[in-house]
Amino acid sequence: MTFSFQAAVAERGFDVALSLGPTETVAVMGPNGAGKSTLLSVIAGLVRPDGGRAELNGRTLFHLGEGQRRWTAPHHRGTALLAQEPLLFPHLTAADNVAFGPRSAGIPRRQAMEQAARWLDDVEAGDLAGRRPAELSGGQAQRVAVARALAADPGLLLLDEPMAALDIHSAPLLRRLLKRVLADRPAIIITHDVLDALMLADRVVILENGRIAEEGPTRQVLQKPRSAFAAGLAGLNFVVGTSAGDGILAARGHIAGHSEDPVPAGRPAVAVFPPSAVSVFLTDAHGSPRNSFAVAITDLEPHGDQIRVRGGGLAADITPAALADLGLVPGMTVHLVVKAAAVSVYPL
Repeated sequence: MTFSFQAAVAERGFDVALSLGPTETVAVMGPNGAGKSTLLSVIAGLVRPDGGRAELNGRTLFHLGEGQRRWTAPHHRGTALLAQEPLLFPHLTAADNVAFGPRSAGIPRRQAMEQAARWLDDVEAGDLAGRRPAELSGGQAQRVAVARALAADPGLLLLDEPMAALDIHSAPLLRRLLKRVLADRPAIIITHDVLDALMLADRVVILENGRIAEEGPTRQVLQKPRSAFAAGLAGLNFVVGTSAGDGILAARGHIAGHSEDPVPAGRPAVAVFPPSAVSVFLTDAHGSPRNSFAVAITDLEPHGDQIRVRGGGLAADITPAALADLGLVPGMTVHLVVKAAAVSVYPL
């Protein structure tokens, strides 16, 4: 099974092209309004693009433009959409909900119910077969929704933040379940949770303003982000500039760092470093070799057992005791200091 997609929606500023391998899961991430839901809606047939084409397993989902006006109806596309809310039929039992897809495809009721029982067992919900949606918890209902999507035997599974509405106890179970069921089928998952991407996705696509800003293997994107959004997901400070000797030249001046491979001078590059490597001083600090940035504190927020200090687009993690000793408050000017050895420099 393979999937290829390219489409543009002018009124939403959307223009994206991507493809999936036979068993590949791609996580699509990005800020609100980046175009993530538009992507799934176009693939599922809920939004008609201005132009482009998409193919699933050699079958055209749509081909618009270049004299072509081919459009496959949503229910004939071979895709299944799993949303934040389970959207189960309230008047049907869990088993009947799961059997709905096979029944719609013309499979006799008895055979469809047998398939439903197998899928419910597969998602660890066999004991819920006779319950109606009102009798299910959020996590139980979402597991039934997964079974219903899979029972339709989709060529492509579309997941729109499936864990977003679940509590902290239900989400891990569904995440483990999805990791298993996605192993042998292509899928696109929209998520804001970096854990979803790490556990479920082979590849990450970062959308910004309706365009792909960055893409690559999940761990590579998070270890060496090339967009501010991906750096934020990875919890890293991210400064853009041009390579200059032992670091980069950025708007805030020269930032010293180290590179695994030499970066030609003048080439667009980034300096990346974790907040845990940043110290906070009330006065400028000197020593070898380090970077010091004077910033006004904008936010102080809990971060695990640390306090995250934000200012000037940068972040530092300090202990609560250090916060008290320094007497930090928003609006105060401080110096964020990081050693050059802790700063990674690489080309954009």
